Amino acid sequence: MPDDRTLDDQLAPSEPIDRSDDTPSYDRSTSLRAATAYARLLTRGPVRARIALATGVLCCLGLTAVAQGGRDGSVDPAPAAAPSALAERAEPDPASRSLERVAVSASPTRTADPDTTTPAPKKTTRRPVDPAPVVGLDNAQMENAEEIVRTGREMGMPRRALVIAVATAMQESNLYNVASGVLPESREYPHQGIGWDHDSVGLFQQRSSSGWGEVGDLMDPEFATRQFLSALARVPGWQQMRLTDAAQAVQISAYPEHYAKHEWRATKVVAACLEAGQ
Repeated sequence: MPDDRTLDDQLAPSEPIDRSDDTPSYDRSTSLRAATAYARLLTRGPVRARIALATGVLCCLGLTAVAQGGRDGSVDPAPAAAPSALAERAEPDPASRSLERVAVSASPTRTADPDTTTPAPKKTTRRPVDPAPVVGLDNAQMENAEEIVRTGREMGMPRRALVIAVATAMQESNLYNVASGVLPESREYPHQGIGWDHDSVGLFQQRSSSGWGEVGDLMDPEFATRQFLSALARVPGWQQMRLTDAAQAVQISAYPEHYAKHEWRATKVVAACLEAGQ
């Protein structure tokens, strides 16, 4: 049988609500009565009317609940975002992070101020150089003269002794390291010519048979020079002698005056070697 009461009459509570205190009007009894009325509406009347009416009732009930909850604080506020969620929201976009990395890597590298950097001092030492040949000598002759001067300086011999030694080698071998044509062993060592004066070899044409040393040693320009200068140092008063007399005292040559003609050339050669730092 259709209910002729109005909507307000149908939703009105069967018992009056006491509003004398501050107790919220929305309680469980009110909700129960509203739900009962809603159920009656769904089972009576036309379909469209029932649906429309039910929708309106639900809206009213929702608003009423929100209003009552907001008034007494019974409705829980929205939960605070979890720390992880806040961190995710605070995390910048991956693209922006890559840009930051690029910006950091692109920053210039700090280098030392050139004005405050003191360069280490360079050590400068004069190195000996090969002097150009002088007085008509070729390169091989000049190199042999350099060896004589260098060896004499290592022995601590004075300049006069160096000139005597170079002049003697000019007369004996023309400043070439000469092997002996009659001593096949001498040709086994580096040499710059062949001589035929018995077993005489090397720059000073020293003979192994006379006690100057082994053939292989005498073919070494340094060894041969040391042998000559050591013998010269044992000659009494050689410093005051003429060059040809000092050389003859060592060499015991059949032509004692021939050494004198080489003195001026030997002097220039020794000077060139000393100036070059030999």
